[in-house]
Amino acid sequence: MKHALKPAFLATLPVMTGYLVLGFGFGLVLLEAGGNLPLALAMSGFIYAGSMQYVAIDLLTGGATLLSAALMTLMVNARHLFYGVSMLEKYRDAGAAKPYLIFALTDETYSLVCQEPLPVPQEIRRAYCLLVSAFDHLWWVLGTALGAAAGTVLAINTEGVDFALTALFVTVMVEQWLTAEDRVPALIGVGASVLCLVLLGAADFLIPAMLLIALLLCLYTNGRAVKRHE
Repeated sequence: MKHALKPAFLATLPVMTGYLVLGFGFGLVLLEAGGNLPLALAMSGFIYAGSMQYVAIDLLTGGATLLSAALMTLMVNARHLFYGVSMLEKYRDAGAAKPYLIFALTDETYSLVCQEPLPVPQEIRRAYCLLVSAFDHLWWVLGTALGAAAGTVLAINTEGVDFALTALFVTVMVEQWLTAEDRVPALIGVGASVLCLVLLGAADFLIPAMLLIALLLCLYTNGRAVKRHE
């Protein structure tokens, strides 16, 4: 475990800079909506869902039903279904750490642990993935704590704060675009999302876009596998 500590910490530093800011914003917005520091820490510690936590503030303050909250959560976090499927083999022998590794698989953590090859020797890969997950979780909770604490003593205008999460997604995609050898999957994701957005509108495009992306990626992956075997 100790040999994986330094590379995991260094790998999560870019995520830390984003999560501290995003968590800070979440803490501020929740405090302004009538929440408090313990609630903010509980949500970031046990929900740990990034954009869904921002949406949850509106659901809580708007009196949403349990069913509507569940459907909204599914729409916002449907992408994690595909993350999990792609990590089945890598986490197959994770042992007691598997439940936490599944829970902590955020967008940014996924981008770090799905790399092939990982930047550590084979014998410490499991520890590396666990520590990356734990560090990223820590950064998010720490940012939330700082934001909620600041919100209790300072009057801060939170208008537009929630856009920071969108900016982080764009940053992650740009980084992967610059480092990836195969950019077709990224083009598939953007193209399918834009197509569904134009055809279905902002309120209904997310799940159809994810299904279309999954279908196209499966076809693309199978096509590449066939070509390699020819």
